[in-house]
Amino acid sequence: MKETNSTAKKQSFFRSNPVINRLNKVEERAAYDEKSAGYGRITAKTAFFLLVTVAGMMAYLVMKATVFANQPEAIHFNYKGFEVSTSVMQLGFFVGAGILAIITQIVAAFARRTIPVTGTIYSFCQGFLISFTVFTVIKGFEYLGLLALVITIAIVLVMGILYSANVIKVTKKFRLIMLTLFGTMIAVSIFSFIGYLIPFTRPFVASILGNFWVSLVLTVISIIIASLFLITDFATIDYVVTNKLPAKYEWAAAFGLAFTVLWIYVKILDLLIQIVGHSKK
Repeated sequence: MKETNSTAKKQSFFRSNPVINRLNKVEERAAYDEKSAGYGRITAKTAFFLLVTVAGMMAYLVMKATVFANQPEAIHFNYKGFEVSTSVMQLGFFVGAGILAIITQIVAAFARRTIPVTGTIYSFCQGFLISFTVFTVIKGFEYLGLLALVITIAIVLVMGILYSANVIKVTKKFRLIMLTLFGTMIAVSIFSFIGYLIPFTRPFVASILGNFWVSLVLTVISIIIASLFLITDFATIDYVVTNKLPAKYEWAAAFGLAFTVLWIYVKILDLLIQIVGHSKK
């Protein structure tokens, strides 16, 4: 049985992230003899992607102790108050992992069937990037990585409780507010990028974005938006399960949630780095 067009439009009014949002448009239902999506399996698949992220972190540490160990630290730069020293090879792997993460994220968004593979690669690359940040960029302050993890877990639990208790409901007004906030952040990023490319406005844009308090506020707003995205992700997963979508959609639902959780973690880690880096000055 297919849902009506009006229902479909209501479900897709706001899309939480590029991976999970398209599930709200799926009209396919599990056949009588076909297994439908379940909460337990979505949770297990989400845990799988997060464990792959941990594997990516461990892979970096192994490479740091072996492959990168004898490489000269020829590159030195300051990152938000932290003096960073790394090798060309190490930085090359970091850039490569970042590019691969972007590519697999885009592929996963438009080719849902590839998510078991692209989602795994993305999660592994994210773990590699996180580990490089924690154990090389902020060397000596590795505890910030653990602190960011604790805060992320707390946010996920709180948002899950708020959603389960119907304290926050995914209504049309909620989606409109989220759309406005998200659109504003995108607009600020685009205008900032364009302004930085123009020689006349570059010093002005650089001075604003380089201001600690401006950067701090923007990061906090990003964390709030990402945290609220969890609510829309939970609602989408409810839609997948309660409308008995085929089990094959579990991968997309799981990766969408893992994607948001990792986004929150990275933004919180960035916030902590900014605060500690500023205090170091």
